[in-house]
Amino acid sequence: MSHADLHLNTHISKQFNAELDDIRQRVLTMGGLVEQQVSEAVRALTEADGELGEQVANRDYKVNAMEVGIDEECTRVLARRQPAATDLRLIIAVVKTITDLERIGDEAEKIGRMAARLASNPPPNGSLPAVEAMGRRVSMMVHRVLDAFARLDAEEALEIAKEDRRVDSEYESISRQCLTFMLEDPRTIRPVMDLQWAIRALERIGDHARNISEYVIYLIQGKDVRHTSLAQVQAELEGNG
Repeated sequence: MSHADLHLNTHISKQFNAELDDIRQRVLTMGGLVEQQVSEAVRALTEADGELGEQVANRDYKVNAMEVGIDEECTRVLARRQPAATDLRLIIAVVKTITDLERIGDEAEKIGRMAARLASNPPPNGSLPAVEAMGRRVSMMVHRVLDAFARLDAEEALEIAKEDRRVDSEYESISRQCLTFMLEDPRTIRPVMDLQWAIRALERIGDHARNISEYVIYLIQGKDVRHTSLAQVQAELEGNG
C-alpha cells in the first residue's frame, strides 16, 4: 500500500493536514539526530575516540526533549481533533515510534560512555572488527527504518524486521568471543566487560529498530504484528500487494 492510498492529506481542514505533516516531520528530525548518535557512538567505540564518546553521551538530552515535544503535540491533536481510522493509527504509531527512538538514544549514550572508558583501557587485539561490522549493520537498520517510516514502505519495514535476527546472531558470537578473552587472560576482564555492555546496547538498538518497523506495518496495514511470525506478515503483505 502506498503513501497515497492512506489518504493522509485529504482533510477538509488544511490546518489538520499541517498538524499531521508537522508531526511526521518532527519524528523524522528526531530520527535524524538519533541516527547520528548511533553512528558516532559506533565510530567512537571502534576508533577508540573517547572525546567523541563523551560528546555522544552528553547530547542525549536533545533526544529526550524531542520525544517530550512530539508526545505533547500528539496529545493536543488527539484532544482537539479526535482523529479516527488512519489518522488515529498515525498518531499511535508516532507515539510508539518516538518512545523507541528515545530508547535508541539511551543505548547510544551507553555506547558513548563505554567508548570513553575503553579509549583509556582498550579491549584485547582482534576484538573490534566484529563489533564494527555489527555496529554498521545496526546503524543501517536505524537509517532504513526511518526511510521506511518516511515513505510508508511496509515491504522495507519487513526486511528490517528480518535483519534483527542477524544482529542477534552477531551479538551471540561476539559474546562468546568476549568470554574466551576473559578466560584466557583475567587482566582483560574490565575492558571486555565494557565491550560486552556496548554490544548489548547495539543489540538493543536492533530490537528497537525492529519495533519501529512493526509500527510502520501497523500504520499501513491497520494490524498489530508484534506477536506475528515474519513469514505470516510477509504472506499478508504479498496478498495485499
